[in-house]
Amino acid sequence: MNAVAPAGMRAARRLVLSVATLLLGGAGGPATARDTPCPGTLPARPDGACLRTLYGGPSGGWPAPEVEPGVAWKELAPLPSPVDPPDNPSTPAKVALGRRLFFDPVLSKSRQLACASCHDPDLGWADGRRVSFGHDRQSGRRNAPSVAISAHVAPLFWDGRAATLEAQALHPIADPIEMGFSARGAVRRLRRDASYRADFAAVFAQPRIDASQLGQAIAAFERSLSPRNSRFDRFLRGDTRALDDAQLRGLHLFRTQAGCMNCHSGAALTDNGFHNLGLHFHGRARQDLGRYEVTGDPADSGRFRTPSLRGVASTAPYMHNGLIPRLSGVLAFYNVGGARPRPPASSPAGAAPFPEPDPLLRPRGLGRQDLQDIEAFLQTL
Repeated sequence: MNAVAPAGMRAARRLVLSVATLLLGGAGGPATARDTPCPGTLPARPDGACLRTLYGGPSGGWPAPEVEPGVAWKELAPLPSPVDPPDNPSTPAKVALGRRLFFDPVLSKSRQLACASCHDPDLGWADGRRVSFGHDRQSGRRNAPSVAISAHVAPLFWDGRAATLEAQALHPIADPIEMGFSARGAVRRLRRDASYRADFAAVFAQPRIDASQLGQAIAAFERSLSPRNSRFDRFLRGDTRALDDAQLRGLHLFRTQAGCMNCHSGAALTDNGFHNLGLHFHGRARQDLGRYEVTGDPADSGRFRTPSLRGVASTAPYMHNGLIPRLSGVLAFYNVGGARPRPPASSPAGAAPFPEPDPLLRPRGLGRQDLQDIEAFLQTL
């Protein structure tokens, strides 16, 4: 055998040696902590290079978040396509009918309010008000949540009183403060409109409009609003430059020291649960006990549904009563451990139970820059 290796073989050998040298951190031996973007123990504020190493791959390989014992969290992920219920499959014609109904004030008693009055596409499908106004300019008690993400959350409303989008769609029509009408009255109006009769017949293939069809059409439209192409979604799908260094630090803090993943996890960034943040105003003029008003369970006193954080930067003001006008205020609120009102020394007979603070709330010790970085991350959702 010829002792001199062919030129091609020698080149291949040099390539293998070069790759091995890179992997081992140079000719001097194995890589050291100084040669890698992330040391074995993370510093309090990892730099951008380190965080891009940690979060540069699929989210299933990210470091586990810091959550309280017993919390059933889900990994962050891109929003999937909405899943239609078996009894309400979506069609383009049904979505178009639902859109027409959503923007039509014919569904309100005064013929002046539509679903879009409180869920405006230019305002993140919310209304930008602390609390919404309705029939005869009456003020409600609660902030209008965005409906853009409603296909991915359940139950619906701040107090969870609607199990499905189909049921949710009919509630505002019959609420005396909101649209001040009734589903039956709205259906009667639709039956008198030849154009609506034709549209409903084409979608549902039934000769007579009913309330169930009304709810199904609006729900189909709301499911079609599902946002799936935010900057964060692009990052999750592999575009590692979709987040800048500040946003990436915010993501890391969101998952770790800030404790946000206790309640905001999964593709929709919500646990779909109910929590008491101390904003119930028990025994005062603004009292709102949330879930308790639906279930009557003392454990639910003062609890409200966890909203999705998808599109959160576009839906100020915040909380169920709209009391916090900016995201920075929300972050400051959680950083100090939420509100902790003291129960009265005595309560009148028959008073609702005083809400217990949610055990997940505690001071987080975040600095000003930390809070700014988390806000920068929330802007990408």
